[in-house]
Amino acid sequence: MSSRPTRRQGSEFEYQEILLPRQVSRGAARRVLIDHAEYGHWELARLRLFPDGTRKATLRRRILRAARAV
Repeated sequence: MSSRPTRRQGSEFEYQEILLPRQVSRGAARRVLIDHAEYGHWELARLRLFPDGTRKATLRRRILRAARAV
């Protein structure tokens, strides 16, 4: 499994891609995504299943900007 958060230019969201190898069961993949959603405040933006069985999940979360105190 690999993951790395990135920010896209001009976006209000931060994105993270998670690559799940084919050996990871469906239940284990679900558990990983649930943990990211609950504890990291991520939501599932896209899930791709490749012909070789690899899953690529794209997660996103809103970038919270602090209001400037004057």
